[in-house]
Formats: sequence, C-alpha cells, structure tokens
Amino acid sequence: MGKRRTLGLLVVLMCSLCWTAVISAQGTLRVGAARVDITPSADPAHPPSGKYAHEKLYVRAIVLDNGSTRAALIAADQGMLSEQIWQAASKQLAVELNCPVENIVISATHTHSGWGPGGFPGMGGLGRNPNEPPSPIVGQILDAARQAKKNLQPARVGFGTGKSYLNVNRDAVDGDTHLWTQAPNLDGPSDKTVAVIEFLATSGQPIAVYMDYAMHPVNGFLTGLTSADFAGATSRYVEQAFDDKMVAVFVQGASGDQNPLYLRAGTNAMASSGGVPITGFVMTRETIEAPIRDGKVKPGPVDPKVEDVLERVMDSEGVLLGEEVIRVMTNTKQLHATPTIAAAQEFVTCPGRKRTDSGREGMAGTYQDAEPVNIRLGVLRIANIEVTSVDAEVYNPIAQRLKRESPMANTLMVTLANGRANSGYIPNDTAFGAQTFQVLGSSLKPGCAETAIVNGLLDLISATQK
Repeated sequence: MGKRRTLGLLVVLMCSLCWTAVISAQGTLRVGAARVDITPSADPAHPPSGKYAHEKLYVRAIVLDNGSTRAALIAADQGMLSEQIWQAASKQLAVELNCPVENIVISATHTHSGWGPGGFPGMGGLGRNPNEPPSPIVGQILDAARQAKKNLQPARVGFGTGKSYLNVNRDAVDGDTHLWTQAPNLDGPSDKTVAVIEFLATSGQPIAVYMDYAMHPVNGFLTGLTSADFAGATSRYVEQAFDDKMVAVFVQGASGDQNPLYLRAGTNAMASSGGVPITGFVMTRETIEAPIRDGKVKPGPVDPKVEDVLERVMDSEGVLLGEEVIRVMTNTKQLHATPTIAAAQEFVTCPGRKRTDSGREGMAGTYQDAEPVNIRLGVLRIANIEVTSVDAEVYNPIAQRLKRESPMANTLMVTLANGRANSGYIPNDTAFGAQTFQVLGSSLKPGCAETAIVNGLLDLISATQK
C-alpha cells in the first residue's frame, strides 16, 4: 500500500484528479434486459449474405434495480461512441432510470466492420456507407434501456472467470526488416481472461450476461462487410443457446495491443478486395492493408468464397468464446440477491503531445507539447464485483496491473466506455519504447497514464467500499 501511495504522489504532480461517488443501500435485486436491432439499411455494393447471425448489429442493455437505486450496463455494436453521444445518452438515461450518471456504463464493442457514427477518420470509415444518414444511436440506446426497464424481475447476480486463447499481443518486431509492426507476438503480454457477470431469474434461468474479453474485432476491417465480428457472434451464440430468452452483452477489455491470433481469413478478404492474388499461406497484413487504408488502391468486391471463409471464421470465434462464457455461467455458484450498488467517476489529466512528423510505424516520432489529455475513469460496484471503465483504448498490461493491485478479486476493466478521451491509444509505460502505430499516434506523453489510471481506479474502488 505504501508503494502505491508513493507512486500516487508522484503522479499527482503531473495529473489533476476530481471525482464523485454515489453509494446506495442494499436491497432486493431486480434485473431486466433487452436488445435492439440497429443494423443499417443494406449497402447495395455489399449486401449481407443473411447466413450468419453476426451480420446484424445491436444495442444491448441490462438494467439493475436494488430497491434504492438503478444502474445500467449497455453496449453497442459500433466502432466507437463519441463523447457527444455519451453526454447525450447518459443524461437522458439518468432521467429515464432515475439514477445518477455514474451508475451508467455505455461502451462500444469496437467492431471494425460496423457502420458506426462518424466511422474512423482516415481508416476507410470501417465500412460505413458515406451516403448513410447520421446514426440514431442515442435514441436506440434509450430504446434498449426502456425495454430493459420494463422487463425488470427478481434476480440474483454472480461473477466468474474463464480463459480463451483466441487473442494475441499484436506488437512485434518484423523478422525481415527488424522494425516494429503489427503481427502476432506470442511472447508479448496478453491476458486470456474471460470475465462474466451472470444475472439469473429466481427460476435459475439467465436474464442476461455481461462478458468482458480483450480482443480487437478487426476480422472484417476494410472489407466492406457489415458485421458485429466475433463480438456479435459470441453474443448471438450465447443468446441462441438459451432460445433467445436472455441477452448477452459483450464488452471490450483492455485490447489496445490485442488482436485475434488468426487473421489469415480477414487478410485474404482485404487482398481479394484489393486485387491481390490469394495464397493458402498467411500473408503479411500490413502490406495488404496499407494501400487500401491509405487510399492508394480503390477496394472492390470481395470474392464470395473468400468472404464466406471470413464469415465462418468470425462465427467460429463466437462459438468458441461463447462456449467458454456458458461454461463459466454454469460453474458460477455464489449468487447475490440483495446487492449493494455503488458508483464513482473521476477524470485524470496527463500531459499531452502532438506528433510533428509522419510514418505509420517502425521509426521514432518527433513531437511538440500539446493540450493535456483528459481520461474519464469509472467504477460501478455490484455486490462484490467492481466494473471499472476507461473511455479509451487501453493496453493490456494496465488492466493486468489493476487486477493485481485491486483489493477486490472480482475486478474487470471495460474500455471504450463512457465517451471518448482525446488520448488515442493508452500504452503502458514499457510499451512507449516500441515504435508501433498505436504508440506513435498516442497523444500522451510517456510516464503518466498507466499509474494515473491504475491509482485513480483503485481510489474509486475504495470510494465504492465506504
């Protein structure tokens, strides 16, 4: 504890902190859940096949009521949810649910093949049709929450964890060029934990599950497909396993440096779109992606056979991850019927930088001082479970450190949640020495964010224990 406090004093010289906490009394739990289809109208150039469940996009909501206060856990099959969307949705939800904003967690699954609001600037819009009208996502979030509130029923809540080996660290040194690039690094840090919060009716039937795993949904990137990727495939697999009588909400763990281990199918789909001959071997993704991403090659339609293989891979990842979620649900025995609900939020502020040169990766960047970076942190306590949140893409070792130092065994981190920080990626301290595109593009100066996030969340966890 002394070491952590010493580090905290050092960080506070660089970071400004402010926080609020809201704690409720204990009461009988009621839970409701709902999902709302937000799949956009089909792009004539890329009509969905209709063969796979992950081709549909949803907003999913879980609403909790313990007799004293309410809370909401919401996720959308979108690339990101902007600060403006968070501000509008959270304020309206607080009124709708009659609860503090701190009690609401809204996150994006981060699919790279969904038509998210605004797309991803400079990255092909992640498949978004530029002629599509602005997304009505705020209204869809509210609709899902309202439906979930109507479905409130007596419930119990429990927590469990499992393991899935689908993800891999994606920061590696190329064996030929000896430069940093994006490729599977089996020796790099990678948390395989699948964290599962289960909500059961008094009959023992699932009402909802909230499942957290760290892996970028980039299978369909730059292919023109509309898909919720493996995240949506996982949700639909779990939901269908229970005859669609429950809702399975997928949320991103600290996946800033985590990709799927198997990206051959997605790379082949990009290659097919870009006119590159397909081989049976694994091709270097960056050499295929860069010309399309940078606008040097105009993508065309993906070969239908190659597309179907990609769709099956995403579906298969959902099956495997979904089976692990169901295994964890089956083995979760400690359930709480009268949980305390407590919440707290704060901002941490770290020194910012602006890059003054260019280049994707592999070479050191040059920078000048820029505006400070504000990072929103949150904690929602449900019984003995601490749901922590960060409004950015966080490197995996930061979440691993938080779990090691947390006084609560049942701690998980949800990223891309509750707005969008002006940080870009948030690497851990050690990763700032790597010349990856995430590190080079980060608006953070090294040496602040990791400790500020961990200590900030630990303080919020303490606040929810009072």
